[in-house]
Amino acid sequence: MKDLKLYIFLASALLIFYIEAQYNKPKPTDWTTTLINTDKIPFGTYVLYNRIDDIFPGAKINTFREPVYNVLNDENVKNSTYIIIANEVDLDKEDYTKLVDYIKKGNEVFIAADGFGGELSKQLGVATSDEYQDTSATRIGFVNKKVSAYLYDINKGCSSGYFAQFNLGKAIVIGNNGHQHCNYLKFPMGKGALYLNANPLMFSNYSLLQSMGASYAGIALSYLKNEHSVIWDQYYTQMREGGESPMRVFLNNTRLRWAFYIAFFTMVFFVLYEMKRRQRIIPVIEPLANTTVEFAKVVGQVYYEQRNNSNIAQKKVAYFLEHIRATYNLRTNVFDDEFITILSQKSGADHDLVKKLVQQVIHVRVPSPISDNDLINLNHNIEQFYTQSS
Repeated sequence: MKDLKLYIFLASALLIFYIEAQYNKPKPTDWTTTLINTDKIPFGTYVLYNRIDDIFPGAKINTFREPVYNVLNDENVKNSTYIIIANEVDLDKEDYTKLVDYIKKGNEVFIAADGFGGELSKQLGVATSDEYQDTSATRIGFVNKKVSAYLYDINKGCSSGYFAQFNLGKAIVIGNNGHQHCNYLKFPMGKGALYLNANPLMFSNYSLLQSMGASYAGIALSYLKNEHSVIWDQYYTQMREGGESPMRVFLNNTRLRWAFYIAFFTMVFFVLYEMKRRQRIIPVIEPLANTTVEFAKVVGQVYYEQRNNSNIAQKKVAYFLEHIRATYNLRTNVFDDEFITILSQKSGADHDLVKKLVQQVIHVRVPSPISDNDLINLNHNIEQFYTQSS
């Protein structure tokens, strides 16, 4: 018994120590690419969003989680800069048309993404790709050496994107990388311009917390001239307000995501395993049918075929006399006038009916043939007595 207590004590102490160590151990870095303005993980945009005043001093920052068309159509946005930083920006035809009209009125749009979707790629003739990643980071810079003759390099693939295809007739190259591949384009449209950057991670927390990354982001965004108002888009990173699934909380967290997967597939396995039958099929036992009517029909058919009217009449008389004895407490051994009067008074039946019925009873009790009519009349009178005395 003492050994068992010692074992339990040691096991409990080790369990507590393990839980404490797991709770206090450093949390692993979450390298999920969200580019969300409230995320402080390496590949969120919390730093840029909260330091945007350094690039656009005094500008009013408006954050929207609606499609481009809804923002430009419903909101009164003038003399502003539209900033979109996301993994993928897929504008539909209506969004693109509204965006171009907005730019032509003198506004500017900056989009940094790994991919630019069908409509932008189709209308502007752009396609993106990534440089082969070796042990060193891809160095990037700007074409205009007066702006910066320095090449920036940030690891973790932040600067590996470039435009594998673009239309020189529409675009102006602003930036490229050490492989002489363009990664920053300007598309003049009317009084404004559209800027496309193929390296969204250069504007993430991880990049901006390094001097090279902060310098690159500042210079890249300084090409935007409208400083009165900034529209910060979060639709392409978070979708609409309230439109995201509650499962997003699980799927965006590595531990919760794996916990969900394990629980889900375990439940599926359990359901499939439990589909096996644990016992034989229980047979359905039909309840016994009420055969009283059928029994009466069979007995009646037997009596009918035997044609023993005397036996039937005697049985009916015996049941009738038993009813009189049990109900009215009368003796049935003497059938005189006094008996007829008393039975009529107690039962409430007609005196003549009782008298006639008594005569039939006397006739039946004497062994003699009973005709069909006599049996029918006896049954009729007995039924009349029951009816009148009820």
